[in-house]
Amino acid sequence: MKSSRIPGFYKMPVEERVRKVKEFAGLTDEEEKLLLSFSALPKDIANIMVENVVSTMQLPLGIATNFTVNGKDVLIPMAIEETSVVAAASNAAKMARPEGFKAKATEPVMIGQIQILNPSKDAQERIMERKEDILELANAQDKILVSIGGGAKDIEARCLRADMMVVHILVDVRDAMGANAVNTMAEAIAPLLEKITGGKALLRIISNLAIYRLAEAEVTYRKDAIGGEDVVDNVVKAYEFAALDIFRTATHNKGIMNGIDAVVIATGNDWRAVEAGAHSYAAMNGYKPLTTWQKDENGDLRGHIKIPIAVGTVGGITKVHPMAKLCLRILGVQNARELAEIMAAVGLAQNFAALRALATKGIQAGHMKLHAQNIAVMAGATGDEIEMVARKMIEEGKIRMDRAKEILEEIRKK
Repeated sequence: MKSSRIPGFYKMPVEERVRKVKEFAGLTDEEEKLLLSFSALPKDIANIMVENVVSTMQLPLGIATNFTVNGKDVLIPMAIEETSVVAAASNAAKMARPEGFKAKATEPVMIGQIQILNPSKDAQERIMERKEDILELANAQDKILVSIGGGAKDIEARCLRADMMVVHILVDVRDAMGANAVNTMAEAIAPLLEKITGGKALLRIISNLAIYRLAEAEVTYRKDAIGGEDVVDNVVKAYEFAALDIFRTATHNKGIMNGIDAVVIATGNDWRAVEAGAHSYAAMNGYKPLTTWQKDENGDLRGHIKIPIAVGTVGGITKVHPMAKLCLRILGVQNARELAEIMAAVGLAQNFAALRALATKGIQAGHMKLHAQNIAVMAGATGDEIEMVARKMIEEGKIRMDRAKEILEEIRKK
């Protein structure tokens, strides 16, 4: 049975880590070479992905270990530039074992919006009367989607003010993120809506506030596994701070998205859309934390997250970018819902790791140890010098550029 628990993974040489991932995910020799190439996006593919290409901008791709989601062990690729995120997620997942995370996601229903200007007074009623005609026209735009169980499922209409209303078309996009399908349908039904409402259709576009496409995850951290009941109490108080103060809420939710965004980027999905949806959802009833934490009757810590996650395993660049395809292989997900469930679990783990660090030793203790290596490189250290300079700065508690340069000069004199 495969296990995501790989002791000492962070200590292994890169080549050994790649070998472990290859064994876990059943990768081919070519896929192993792709990981080791550190250059996975060829010029010709980059040139068709966006306009005016001159090069590529790479991010480190790390693997979060120790995760168990719905009873299945998974290795999680994370593309991110911030130090300590991958390590924090891995450590949080380790403390949640063996039960791990339980997660679920709703059907992948996205919202397409059609703005109607100057509608008739009875426009809403007239739209509902013609609902089946509208849905039939929408579904005629994507018969393949309909044939696999997706397609337009419902219509909503709201009056925003006397001279403006919005019509929502609710589309099950199956394993796609869904922007292209939804936008095509919204544009196709706009002329019919004009006839029905007597108004003019202006904007026809997907909404990134995907309230019908939600992912949830929950976890229980045993008090003995995380440092005792005092730590449980402190994490709960840290969460309550975020629930009461918007300045803290913003950073609380940002930490959640550290984990989720990293997986979204690794799999070639639209992280800006996921970010927009997450923060909009958090603000629907006053900006609130996306997670909740409480102490249960045994004194253990229970966490929960509920968040819109509109991601796909087909379409977009998920099947174009070589590394995105490979990251989906490593995850071993079967569909978009499973991918969203894993992302929700990662967000919950990331949040726990941050709250526990903040409520105990502080966020800088672990972060600055990793940051020291970056400072050493910026000071000009290379090869073995990087670790030597970083270690000296950590011992002194002086992780600064000026001190890094002094230490490097002393090393080179010797």
